[in-house]
Amino acid sequence: MILRVTKYGEPILREVGATVTEFNAELAQLANDMVATMYDAEGIGLAAQQVGKALQLCVVDVRPPEGSEISFNYNYDARQPPLDLFMPLVICNPKISIIDEQQDVYEEGCLSFPGVNGKVNRPIGVRCQFQDVQGNPHTLEADGLLGRCILHEVDHLNGELFIDRMDKRDLKKNEAKIKRLKRESRDFLKQRG
Repeated sequence: MILRVTKYGEPILREVGATVTEFNAELAQLANDMVATMYDAEGIGLAAQQVGKALQLCVVDVRPPEGSEISFNYNYDARQPPLDLFMPLVICNPKISIIDEQQDVYEEGCLSFPGVNGKVNRPIGVRCQFQDVQGNPHTLEADGLLGRCILHEVDHLNGELFIDRMDKRDLKKNEAKIKRLKRESRDFLKQRG
């Protein structure tokens, strides 16, 4: 099922997600719906807050288009299985550590900020310890787009947004769009009562 994606200005986006404790059919269904929603919106990541749930749960799929090269390095449980074996990736209760402090600037977007893009500076290498949808523990180390996507989604799980980290000039350029989104969200929430 395709879920409604929350937009900037809705309070849920600033909520820290609760720890996932029930690894059951309901969680699996939510994860499947989030993956379907991410694909429908042509995104590469989606956090629970973006579908109205304050949970430590996100989904990621950064597989390159057919025939394209993979532009990042990764280790999944100390191996390098083909991406198709673990993507789309469901991440529950992530614990992040930085393994390469060098910074990289890249233009990011966000499904909760349609039409807003800007440069964001993030560490290059990341280690993410997490549980899958069955509750099994995993460790993923990644750089490039995969590492960046994980950092972006985990920020969502902690109530942080990419505009909080955006280059000041890019933030200024997007100011009118961001204010409009906030206004639209306020109007939407009023209509819902």
